[in-house]
Amino acid sequence: MKDTQTASFKLIKLNADTLTPIGIFQSLSGKKKFLLESTFQHEEKGKFSFIGSEPYQEIIGRGNKTTVNDLENEHVNYHNQNALDYMKCHLPKIEIDLPLPFYGGAVGYIGYDFIRQYEDIGPSLTDDLNMPDIHFMVYKDVIIFDHSNETVYAVAMNPGLEPEALLDKRLESLRNTLTTKADVSEGDLSSIDFEPELTEQQFIEKVRIAQEKIHQGEVLQVVLSQKMKAKMNGDPFSFYRRLRRANPSPYMFYINFEDYLVLGASPESLIQTTGRDVVTNPIAGTRARGKTPHEDEVLIKDLLSDEKELSEHRMLVDLSKNDLGKVCESDSITIPTYMKIEKYQHVMHIVSEVKGRLNKNLSGLDALIACLPAGTVSGEPKVRAMQIINELEEKKRGVYAGGIGFINFNHDLNIALAIRSLVIKGTRAYLQAGAGIVYDSVPEKEYLETLQKAKSLMEVYQADPVN
Repeated sequence: MKDTQTASFKLIKLNADTLTPIGIFQSLSGKKKFLLESTFQHEEKGKFSFIGSEPYQEIIGRGNKTTVNDLENEHVNYHNQNALDYMKCHLPKIEIDLPLPFYGGAVGYIGYDFIRQYEDIGPSLTDDLNMPDIHFMVYKDVIIFDHSNETVYAVAMNPGLEPEALLDKRLESLRNTLTTKADVSEGDLSSIDFEPELTEQQFIEKVRIAQEKIHQGEVLQVVLSQKMKAKMNGDPFSFYRRLRRANPSPYMFYINFEDYLVLGASPESLIQTTGRDVVTNPIAGTRARGKTPHEDEVLIKDLLSDEKELSEHRMLVDLSKNDLGKVCESDSITIPTYMKIEKYQHVMHIVSEVKGRLNKNLSGLDALIACLPAGTVSGEPKVRAMQIINELEEKKRGVYAGGIGFINFNHDLNIALAIRSLVIKGTRAYLQAGAGIVYDSVPEKEYLETLQKAKSLMEVYQADPVN
């Protein structure tokens, strides 16, 4: 583990009753901007939103090679190690006394295919988007929105040896952002059609092959996915704003990497660490929300009596326990929340919480590796399921089914599962959705499930702008 270092910082704290994360983001100047927020108001999941721009460093991983861009000094270094191993050794580890889960550090994604650095899942697939396996940008100036207290913080960190005057200048720039009224009108979005890359018959044939392997006892479940693409018309941030209204979620993200951007509304945490405490939240089992509280209760009763849904959920809880068991003290793993119903705007899910305590010589990045990818998007047993996915899916998954979020300067992290997400590169938009295949799956229904999961993103184009 990397030794902890000290660092100076400057902070301002303001009343946020007239501010919003969207307004702050729109006011913020600079490149490579990010917004991580929650529109799902919950004591823990929905407490904070984070905004930033102008990272000082960029960490890009492809296979076992890492490129580090020093954006301040315009210098590039190359390393013969994978990007997570690089970050474990070189990302500054800074502890400061602030009651905030993120006060600066790395923001970005780790793709599904990064697991090839640790598991043999078969030959590498075609990469039609030519995106890195992992891409994080490191920020020392961030704005934190505390929804529970209607308070906003601006933090300017000094992880190096900057003059005090420069730190003051950076903080003043953040203050100006918070006191500048932004133009928050939304741009137009033309209606577009996402086209699946597979025909219904092609997907059904892949489901049947997976089921043959299930019947032969090779695997219990395989999560097969398909990619959909469309021509992107209009402003991507306007798309994000409509998404957050149409599908409010605890893990919403908009990250502009310049060459491409990633946005989405995930309901599920892949991994969260605080010190040595690790939490993961398996989700499996879904019903649409009812139109009335009574209809909700009827649907909840139906969901909790559906043995197929319950069996899948139990399997994912066991898988989460096994994942944490790789990096946590064996007697520390508990399930404080089991099969709880969590309601969202359009759907409700069965959710559990699995906790553990990291072994003393390990960090949150080790926990991230242990949990990647989530069982929700791979299957059980995980490695064999991924090998079957590799045989049946013709292209790299990329961001989809990986994780998106932050790694704080103290190496705590909060990474959401990269589902219900959109990648925009050039004039094209890409989304991906999957379905969990088990022995008694109906192939036609599994195909429709992938379309239904993608629908929440597709329908955003039909929403009206708010100006």
